[in-house]
Amino acid sequence: MLSAFLSAFRTPDLRKKLLFTVGIVAIYRLGATVPSPGVSYGNVQKCLEAIEGSTGVLNLLDLFSGGALLQLSVFALGIMPYITASIILQLLTVVIPRLEQLRKEGQAGQAKITQYTRYLTLGLGILQASAFVALARSGQLFNNQCNEEIIPTGTGVPDWLTLSILVMTMTAGTGMVMWLGELITDRGVGNGMSVLIFTSIAARLPSEGWRIKESQGWWKFLLVIALVLVVITAVTFIEQSQRRIPVQYAKRMIGRRMYGGTSTYIPLKVNQAGVIPVIFGSSLLYLPQLALQFFDQNDPGKTQAWIQNNLVDPTSPIYITVYFLLIIFFTYFYVSITFNPTEVADNMKKYGGFVPGIRPGKPTADYLDFILSRITLPGALYLATISILPNFFFIWLDRQQYLNFPFGGTAVLIMVGVALETSKQIESQLMQRNYEGFLR
Repeated sequence: MLSAFLSAFRTPDLRKKLLFTVGIVAIYRLGATVPSPGVSYGNVQKCLEAIEGSTGVLNLLDLFSGGALLQLSVFALGIMPYITASIILQLLTVVIPRLEQLRKEGQAGQAKITQYTRYLTLGLGILQASAFVALARSGQLFNNQCNEEIIPTGTGVPDWLTLSILVMTMTAGTGMVMWLGELITDRGVGNGMSVLIFTSIAARLPSEGWRIKESQGWWKFLLVIALVLVVITAVTFIEQSQRRIPVQYAKRMIGRRMYGGTSTYIPLKVNQAGVIPVIFGSSLLYLPQLALQFFDQNDPGKTQAWIQNNLVDPTSPIYITVYFLLIIFFTYFYVSITFNPTEVADNMKKYGGFVPGIRPGKPTADYLDFILSRITLPGALYLATISILPNFFFIWLDRQQYLNFPFGGTAVLIMVGVALETSKQIESQLMQRNYEGFLR
């Protein structure tokens, strides 16, 4: 990977793309630290020091925003509204025939779906910005552990105007983040949205790692780093693992030319679902934490105590088991709606392709479905195991405030996946520019 980056910097056009990507990332990180109008920056920093990293229900979103969410910065929402909108559109494609038809129309249809995703992103940005501003006003953004006034009142400006400007600023920040990501995709290197998420997570690693060193000492810190390297190696190996199903295309005569007669394969990855099941499972497990906000905090009952001890505490065996099973369920669910064996078999049959030893049509679809169901099980177990690793880190470190622990689960899956994807794009572009073929 390092050799690919060094070679890319020696190539003038690739060097421009890499420097352009770095510049956009710098702008993104700058926007993540600029406070929104109407927010007291000093009070926010006092609250962050008071809670010592314990953010409760918002810890995963804060991790994805690189710490910008709790500071209510211009880019506080980060890229999460766009990701949510993309997932919603992808799920609706299976339900709404019009969207499915657009997906099959190629580039023109995909452009329309992208436009719908942008509109939905702005709508979700308005909703999320309003929700976070309301949480900040009520003090629940910091779990009622900070008495400082995040959005000061009595400044001479009407409260409704201050809140409206704040919501519009955060929504506009979401639109700009979306635009920056698309700029990276078009003129930079890698998928822009993935690169921005990678940057947000990487920005949290030094501070979170140093917090472990300060509280647990050098030997536990070094042991955590060693375990993280082992996890990253395992994730890299499994992310690149795939089952290749051979496909043979029959020869066809079109006009005076002969087409076909080639052989290829269908790559079925072990982790066919990516990180989406982890996000779904985490989102569902946040519902019990949100439900606690409706209970009386001064007089907790048996139900509230049971939820707190079993569905909110990340070290609880029930919490770990439910999280594990949710990820397995969502892995099978997401794979079933994103990969349609019948559609793949029909497309192969239309163009004269077949799997050696399997008849075209329904037998091919049944064969693909059988292989997919078998390969999804180890992928689901792998995702669930990697995702619950931070929970065991919580138990081992004996600290409840490491809810932003960035060295396992979703963070590692995203960072390794983005790094592999970006390095592959760089290597493919280098191969196009420096291909030597048979002659030297």
